[in-house]
Amino acid sequence: MSVVEIVDHPLIQHKISLMRDRNTGTKEFRDLASEVAMLLCYEATRDLPTEEVEVETPIALARTKVLAGRKLALVPILRAGLGMVDGMLRLIPAAKVGHIGLYRDEESLKPVEYYCKLPSDINEREVIVLDPMLATGGSASDAITQIKKRGAKHIKFIGLIAAPEGMKALHEAHPDVDIYVGTLDEGLNDKGYIVPGLGDAGDRIFGTK
Repeated sequence: MSVVEIVDHPLIQHKISLMRDRNTGTKEFRDLASEVAMLLCYEATRDLPTEEVEVETPIALARTKVLAGRKLALVPILRAGLGMVDGMLRLIPAAKVGHIGLYRDEESLKPVEYYCKLPSDINEREVIVLDPMLATGGSASDAITQIKKRGAKHIKFIGLIAAPEGMKALHEAHPDVDIYVGTLDEGLNDKGYIVPGLGDAGDRIFGTK
């Protein structure tokens, strides 16, 4: 059974509150996005398998645990998802990084794919798809569909903020995918933006507003 979790850790809620503030500058916003992603990564990787090894400490031999070597891949949805990669890599530096590019058609609000480059062994990896905003759920659902077509079998999604509509759409489209988000907002406005949200995450991460 898949996991759908709103990670309501106080640090995550505090940092998202700072991100919401329209007066938060580009550098601080970018740093906060990376930090929240790292905190969400901690929770989403809780089920990684471990194995016992013997380590010689300065005092004695210890039987202790290390990661069992499961291969991981991060796939940010361009471009806003790029703002989450560095924070994730701080915790899982051996992960490979793919990229998938989607844009939202302003009329239909449906995602259009324009780029996809994944690790060649994606079918052997646990994939974590990254996108700060889970709004309509269209981009995330389409990205995961494309990743599955290329052989991935174990996929998780991490987002900073979600609308109920997006959570429902993604879970219905991909009931096998675990979903982790920092907070669940009220809903969407008539332009498909999350309310109250934090504006356009890509523009605020890259200073292109």
